[in-house]
Amino acid sequence: MKQATWKVSAIALLAAVGIFSSCQKPFHEETELFIFVAANTSLPYWQEAKAGFMDAARGLGVKAQFTGSETYSPQEELEAFQKAVDKHPSGIAVSPARPELFKDAIDSAVKLGIPVICVDSDAPDSHRILFVGTDNYQAGLISGKRIAELMSGEGQLVVITIPGQFNVDERVRGITDALKKYPKIKISRTLDDKGDPRSANDQISALLDAKEKIDGIVCVEASGGPGTAEALHRLNLGGKIPIVAMDNTPETLDFIQQGVIAATVAQKPYTMAFYGLRFLDDLHHNIVHEFKDWQTAPVSPLPTRVDTGTALIDATNLAAFRAAEATRRQQL
Repeated sequence: MKQATWKVSAIALLAAVGIFSSCQKPFHEETELFIFVAANTSLPYWQEAKAGFMDAARGLGVKAQFTGSETYSPQEELEAFQKAVDKHPSGIAVSPARPELFKDAIDSAVKLGIPVICVDSDAPDSHRILFVGTDNYQAGLISGKRIAELMSGEGQLVVITIPGQFNVDERVRGITDALKKYPKIKISRTLDDKGDPRSANDQISALLDAKEKIDGIVCVEASGGPGTAEALHRLNLGGKIPIVAMDNTPETLDFIQQGVIAATVAQKPYTMAFYGLRFLDDLHHNIVHEFKDWQTAPVSPLPTRVDTGTALIDATNLAAFRAAEATRRQQL
């Protein structure tokens, strides 16, 4: 009899707990929306970032959108950012193509109570809450050191970049500082490929057709490596002029396998975007209670910079890297 009474009491207690829990307000509301804004979103790099952002959203049970310009167009990206602000979302992650162009827009969004963080590329003079991404100066140092070694410490170097974009400018600064230890290497050309591999291809092809001396090429954004490699491959110069690329796009990895690109400095766009959304969610819900809330705090309650790190990929570790990527894709 006592056992039966205990069972009835236990069932009643569980039912009461269930009723109480069902009455509690869920942590995340159906109206919560987080938006990621980027430029050149058709690149594989940004597809990786999109995957990370969406995976984080699914894990938290919130809505997410990934938007921006399909090509490298800072103005179109800015317009996409402004449209995102108009939706008054729970948070915005942005990779500003031109920090000076985005400053006022970011500041206005934060003033409206929308937490904004920068991912991949920073706008340090704005009121963005934090930056998540590569330490781009360090990435430049790694690129500069590797290309200097491949050039045996001397010769004419071509740099392919997008001038004015803060993250790639930091990489160029790192390369320049790394080359101070190699006074016999001179940067003969700095090319702007505008985030388009065809432009990199055309410009390198024109220099080679003009018989300009090129002893090494370093690319500080994703499009330059494949565009340059295609030009060298077409002219039967693959492997004869060392290339250090940026990022681990499929085309870049294919050219490493073929011996046309010597190495690439890979970033972690999936990781950046994944934690970017989680930081936005923490801000929206004021998870860190160091201050009353992030809007009135004298300093950000979260880290102001999060370095997601890099990986140097070349022929020695390419197979292992690709195997790990294939395993991850199977698990998605």
